[in-house]
Amino acid sequence: MKKIFSIFIAALMSATMIAAETEYLPISVYAADATESFPQGAKAMIENKLTQLLTKNGVAGLNYLGQFILTVTTTPLDKDVIPGPPTKISEKMEMNLYIVDAYAKTIFSTTAITVRGIGETENKCYLNAISHMPLQTPQMAQFVAEGKQKIIDYYNHEGEAIIKKAQFLAKQKKYDEALYWVSLIPQLCIHYDAALAAGVEIYQQYLDNACYENLALARAAWAGEQNSAGAYAAGEYLANILPDAGCYDDAMALYNEIKGKVLDDWKFEMKKYQDGVDLEKQRIDAMRQIGVAFGEHQPQNNTSIEFVRGVF
Repeated sequence: MKKIFSIFIAALMSATMIAAETEYLPISVYAADATESFPQGAKAMIENKLTQLLTKNGVAGLNYLGQFILTVTTTPLDKDVIPGPPTKISEKMEMNLYIVDAYAKTIFSTTAITVRGIGETENKCYLNAISHMPLQTPQMAQFVAEGKQKIIDYYNHEGEAIIKKAQFLAKQKKYDEALYWVSLIPQLCIHYDAALAAGVEIYQQYLDNACYENLALARAAWAGEQNSAGAYAAGEYLANILPDAGCYDDAMALYNEIKGKVLDDWKFEMKKYQDGVDLEKQRIDAMRQIGVAFGEHQPQNNTSIEFVRGVF
C-alpha cells in the first residue's frame, strides 16, 4: 500500500495538474529511438515538439505511454550538399503525423508536412528540420481536433463498461488499478460525471482500507513498546492516515493515548485539513494522481505503433 498522504500532497503540487486553458485527454506522445530515417538522439526533441503541438491546440495529455498515441514517422525526399567551408547538408523530408489507437491498431487522424533542415552532419540536419516543424496552423489544428474527437467517441462508447470494470476491481481491493481506469475518462465524455462519482467512491474505499491497515500496524508497534521508540514507530503508520478515512477517529484515540504517555518526547501531530482550502478538489486531484502513478508503472507490452509503418 502506497503512503496515502505522500500521494495526496504530490497531487496538489504535481506539474501534471491541468492548466485552465487546456483540456485533459488520455493521449501520449511517442517517437522511436532509432529507425533508418530517425537518427539516434532525436527522440527527446521530437517528443517535446509533439507535446507542444498538443498543448498549443488545447490538449493536456499523459506523461506515460497509453492506448492513444500521437506519433510521427519521417521520409527523406531530397538531399543537397552545400559547399563550405564548412560543408553543410540540406535535406528535405516529409513528416507524417498520426493519432492512433495502439491497442486496436487503428489510425484516428493523420497529416503530412514537409520541412527542410540544414546542418554540418546528417544528424544536425535532421534536428534542424525538426525545429522547423510548424505547430500552430489550420492543418495541425484540424489534425489534432479529428484525433481528439475519435478518442472522445471511444470513451462515449466504452465509458460505461470502463466504470463497471473499475468498480469490479475495487471490490477486489485493487484500488490503484480501479482509479487508473476511471481517471482515463475525459471531461468531454458523456460518462465523465459517472466516472468522477465512481472514482470518488473508490478513493474513499482506498482511504478506508489503508486507514485500517495502518491503524493495525500502529497499534501493534505501540503495544510492542509503550515508550518513545514505540511512539515513533506507531507515528510512521499514523502519518499515512488522512482525516477523510473511516477510522480516523480511532486513529486519533490511539494518538491521544500515546501522546498522554510519552508527552513532549513525541513530536508528532495527526494530519488535518487546512481551513479555507477546496477539499473536494484536493480529493479529486489525489484520486487522479493515484491513477496516474499506476499507469506510469505499468509495462508497455501492449503498446506498439509498428502497424503505422506498414501504411507506407
